[in-house]
Amino acid sequence: MDSRIRTRAPFAPVLDLPPPFHLVTLREVGDAFAHARHVAAAEGAGTLVWVGRFDLVEFAVVLEPDEPLRAARRVFYAGLAALADALAVHAPPEKPIEFAWPDAVRVDGGLVGGARLAWPDGAREDQPAPWLVFGAMIRTVAMTDADPGLRPLAAALEEEGFDGLEAGRLVESFARHLMVYVDAWQAGGFGEVAQAYLSRLPAEAGTERSIDGVGDLLVRRTGKAAVKKHRLLPALASPSWFDAATGGPRG
Repeated sequence: MDSRIRTRAPFAPVLDLPPPFHLVTLREVGDAFAHARHVAAAEGAGTLVWVGRFDLVEFAVVLEPDEPLRAARRVFYAGLAALADALAVHAPPEKPIEFAWPDAVRVDGGLVGGARLAWPDGAREDQPAPWLVFGAMIRTVAMTDADPGLRPLAAALEEEGFDGLEAGRLVESFARHLMVYVDAWQAGGFGEVAQAYLSRLPAEAGTERSIDGVGDLLVRRTGKAAVKKHRLLPALASPSWFDAATGGPRG
């Protein structure tokens, strides 16, 4: 994979992305997730599509894992862990950044966005997929005049104290953190990725949680043999955080 920069909007700043990422920038009306899926086969791994919006950080990245699809979907957790770490770099001190399983991102309890995952139609579960696309949206500015107290389940980075954070800087941080998790996965297995993700799930007293080989969340009461399984594949079909009517995070 090369590290060339491709821009579709000449006014947009060039991001400082590490190899092997290369950039495709869309104007504000673009859809990063849809565009990444459209070009994934031709552009290949490392393609990062970014939409230049002021109210959202919106991007998607093309990946080409070499594991069978059923196992490779666990890269979703690596993407979310990288996104949360990128947010933490720019967050005010002690501002909690958590996940609502499997796909939503919350800052201090308020929903700011989340992630999605796509793969080619008809891809076989027991074979590596030609590509995967990890896409994310994070609300930076609340596009409403309503008092934050009237929408306690939603939040935006600006009102959570992320003052002056440029969307491009968050995307750059994400890319670097993603490479760290991918490298750790390749070197030592999925354990470090799983721990990074699980550490940001709200604590549940008396429970033990793990992620199995196909990405399902396993929850077991301490001292009990019974395991409750939360299946990743059906959960990915309908993102919990995404409002299809507005094209952005709920709230």
